Amino acid sequence: MFYYLLKYVLLGPLLRLVFRPRIEGLEHIPPSGPAIVAGNHLSFSDHFLMPAVLKRRITFLAKAEYFTGPGIKGRLTAFFFHSAGQIPVDRSGKEAGQAAIREGLGVLRKNELLGVYPEGTRSHDGRLYKGKVGVAVMALKAGVPVIPCAMIGTFEAQPPGKVVPNIHPVVIRFGKPLDFSRYAGMENEKAILRAVTDEIMYAILSLSGQEYVDQYAAVVKAEEAAARTEKERKFPRMPLS
Repeated sequence: MFYYLLKYVLLGPLLRLVFRPRIEGLEHIPPSGPAIVAGNHLSFSDHFLMPAVLKRRITFLAKAEYFTGPGIKGRLTAFFFHSAGQIPVDRSGKEAGQAAIREGLGVLRKNELLGVYPEGTRSHDGRLYKGKVGVAVMALKAGVPVIPCAMIGTFEAQPPGKVVPNIHPVVIRFGKPLDFSRYAGMENEKAILRAVTDEIMYAILSLSGQEYVDQYAAVVKAEEAAARTEKERKFPRMPLS
C-alpha cells in the first residue's frame, strides 16, 4: 500500500515535475509475468525515477547500507526502502551474492518485475562498468527475459554527493527484451554466465551511449581512493597560517 501511495501521491508526481523524464520503449515492459529490468546506475535518484514511470510495481535489490544508516536520516532512509518493498543486499563476499540471488529469484517466482543494477554500485564518473554475473544466474535459473534500461541525464541531475538535484533533462530508455532460453540449464557454466552478462551490458551501452570500462566499478573506486590516499601521504596539505 505504501509503495503505491509513494508512487501516485507523495513522490511520483514530484519526481515527474522536477525531472520531467522522457520515456522511450515503455512498450517493451511486459504487462504481466516475471522479468528482470537491468539498468545502468548513475544516481541515487535512479531508485525512484524508474519505478515512478513504470505501470507495474518493480522491486529492486538495494544495498544493505540504505537500511542500516545511523541517525535520523538513516532511520528515515531505511523506513522508506522497507516501505517501498525494496530488498537489502549485503555486497561483501560470495555468500552475500548468493543470498541476493535467492532473494531475486523469490521476487521472480511471484511473477513480479525485478530491478537489478549489474554494475553492483553507482558509477562515480558517469561511465558504464563491467557487469557482475548475478543477473545472468537469475535470468537463466528463472527462465525470464531481461529488459535493458538506460538512465540518461541522472548523473548530471544528481551526481554522487549531491543532495538537492539539479534541473537537468532526463531520459529513461527501455530496450527490447533479451531472451536467453538457448542457455537453459547452463547457469553453472562460468563462460556462459560471462557471455550473458556481457550481452546485457552491451544492450545497456547501446541504449545509453556511455563510455564503457571493462573493469568492475568497485575495483576502480578502490584503486582511485588508494591513489588519493597515497598522494595525500606524500604531499600533505600545509596548515593555513
